[in-house]
Amino acid sequence: MLQRVYRQIKEADAEAKVTIATSKSQISAIHNQLGEQAAISAEPCRRDTFPAMALAAAHLQDVQGISREESIVVCPVDPYVEEEYFKALKELSRQAKTGEAGLVLLGITPTYPSEKYGYIIPADNKRITSVTTFREKPTAERAAEYIGQGALWNGGVFACRLGYLLDKAHELIDFADYQDLYEKYDTLTKISFDYAVAEQESSIQVMRFAGQWKDLGTWNTLTEAMEETVVGQGVMNETCESVHIINEMDVPILAMGLKDVVISASPEGILVSDREQSSYMKPFVDRMDSQVMFAEKSWGSYRVIDVEKGSMTIKVTLNAGHSMNYHSHRHRDEVWTVVSGCGRTVVDGMEQKVKAGDVVTMSAGCRHTVIAETELKLIEVQIGEEISVEDKQKFEYNAG
Repeated sequence: MLQRVYRQIKEADAEAKVTIATSKSQISAIHNQLGEQAAISAEPCRRDTFPAMALAAAHLQDVQGISREESIVVCPVDPYVEEEYFKALKELSRQAKTGEAGLVLLGITPTYPSEKYGYIIPADNKRITSVTTFREKPTAERAAEYIGQGALWNGGVFACRLGYLLDKAHELIDFADYQDLYEKYDTLTKISFDYAVAEQESSIQVMRFAGQWKDLGTWNTLTEAMEETVVGQGVMNETCESVHIINEMDVPILAMGLKDVVISASPEGILVSDREQSSYMKPFVDRMDSQVMFAEKSWGSYRVIDVEKGSMTIKVTLNAGHSMNYHSHRHRDEVWTVVSGCGRTVVDGMEQKVKAGDVVTMSAGCRHTVIAETELKLIEVQIGEEISVEDKQKFEYNAG
């Protein structure tokens, strides 16, 4: 979804400056997907959308040197949209620049009475008009009443001058500049942008948008946009109706006699859910204390294959021309077996070429890295009583 929206923005406006506001843990994956040139405002921890927007605004001014008078548009990356949406964002930006209102929202014309969205109540039927009030996520019955009154979905898209957002940030948070805000970020109150700013703002407008817009933030809406019913290894018999299988595992999934079901399997876990009920999974997932089984890094990716007491086995893929950090571990030994590709390993400063079939052993405490000349795949076996992601010390190394 991130790749799609980023690409669409650049196609709509090649000169657009795009900054991605995200969590610190996503930086490597984003650079892997979009390249090192992608501008990122990274939250050191999660504090909801208003602190994230405040940090991004400070980043734009203090790190990127963007003028306070510049018009900015904030939009999520999970809608399924086409060209007319980005034309609307340009118009939204121009409207914000007029100064008629401090904040301009994009109101999505509803296609059904949804319980998943908040609602914007406009003052009249004009395409751009003032906002009368907001309504929180309602029941389906109440949503139908709102739509009958001309209400619009709140898709979390807005435009304003950068100075407006910075002023709101300084009103509600005591900070000097970007670095100061970043350092005290974990002390900030968790609060949404809608509650902190939009719902309190009197100088606010909404612009109607009736084009294609699907929020792909849930499995239900994601499956609606899928061109195929099965992604990965999956088979369903002829009695299945409205069933989707998304399988990232190397084992097949068989579905029999199911209806309105989504099945998603990945190293992180397996979801089997009624399509509608999949929208309510978050509190259940939050209660699960699971180990990270797959991750994208700026250098490639890794997937955990097996975990036992005293050992962990991982499949690592390094992109050509990339390398891991030069690092060591205090509490575990490691063994690398090269599966495919070629490159170089460095163990305590000693370099050697490696290819498929080679085995490299590293004792606890020794410094090591691997540099991929082609795409390089290896199996890493970690052995030790204390295997932890925290057990890692990084060092400088010039790979030359």
